[in-house]
Amino acid sequence: MEQTERTYKGFVPLTLPEFNTLTRQLSELLSTQHPSVIIPGEAILGIEAVAAGISAPGRKFINIVTGPYGSLFGEWLERGGAMVAEVKVPFDEVVTAELVAAAIDRHRPDAISFVQAEVVTGGSNPAKAIFELARQHDLITVTDSVSAVGGEPLLVDEWAVDFAAIGAQKALAGPNGVSAVSISPRGWAFLESNAHAPRNSILSLLDLKPQPGNLAPVRVPPNIPTLEARALIEALAAVEEEGLDLVIRRHSTAAASAVAGIVALGLAPWQKDSAHRSTLTTTVRIAGNPKLGIAQPIGIVAPGDGELRGQLLRINHFGTNASRDSVEAAIATLAGLLERYAAPAIEAVRQVWEAQA
Repeated sequence: MEQTERTYKGFVPLTLPEFNTLTRQLSELLSTQHPSVIIPGEAILGIEAVAAGISAPGRKFINIVTGPYGSLFGEWLERGGAMVAEVKVPFDEVVTAELVAAAIDRHRPDAISFVQAEVVTGGSNPAKAIFELARQHDLITVTDSVSAVGGEPLLVDEWAVDFAAIGAQKALAGPNGVSAVSISPRGWAFLESNAHAPRNSILSLLDLKPQPGNLAPVRVPPNIPTLEARALIEALAAVEEEGLDLVIRRHSTAAASAVAGIVALGLAPWQKDSAHRSTLTTTVRIAGNPKLGIAQPIGIVAPGDGELRGQLLRINHFGTNASRDSVEAAIATLAGLLERYAAPAIEAVRQVWEAQA
């Protein structure tokens, strides 16, 4: 009996009703009437597929860089022959609407791309303002919302988002082996008008285009990973049960309480602008303190990635770790590294949770 159950749950292909459930869940999560493309792999695959599908000689993009993933996306656009005007700020800041508006006026692009929330740097770009500027100038919009989704609002139809790549492994507390790209009708037209867009390729979004008119598919698209897809269905069902607004609020409270805790320890957030800090991670400025120079993660406290190693620490309070217990444990870890009494900082965390409950 045990073997039969394991075989059914693990190896029977995803059924059409299950696929339709997943498609519905994603549309509701993103506040869009249009079905998303389900990507049979980690979210980075969907992000690269977007770049490959929309870049071409003669197309001009503004690419906002506030972290390493923005830089990588710009490289992929240039690989496809597109002209890329980069708007880059120091990684302890996020872009401003004024900078974006000036870049649009200067470069007159066809499209604009950015990372909505930077878990590596702990910043969150002003997504709604950027999309509004893009709408005023009739630009195609591309967002890497892999980390943002579930941690902050993403209203795809209302904000006129043409391409939004998402993943489940952060705020949604889901698997990382399956992801999705939301594509608007304008986005599909932009893809289809590109003679350089991949076909018969793992990077081809056009090969995965849903049927027209939002009709239910007659079969499950090939290569959808069964275990991961079912895990994503369960994760999105849990989000629906809790309520997306409450999931976002929980992440916001975790971020506010983490900042209160580190400040009580005499530390400073890495991100300078308190209005644009990520709800997924709180980054802590090390400022040369050797006691904070950890080499490996301790619980949800992790060292900086790449060029940010030695400059900051991250408190990764996303998904199930967007909780008071997890934040308190992280603050206790920092207090231990600093050899300081943890109780006052933990009390600061408690006060935030109780005030925002």
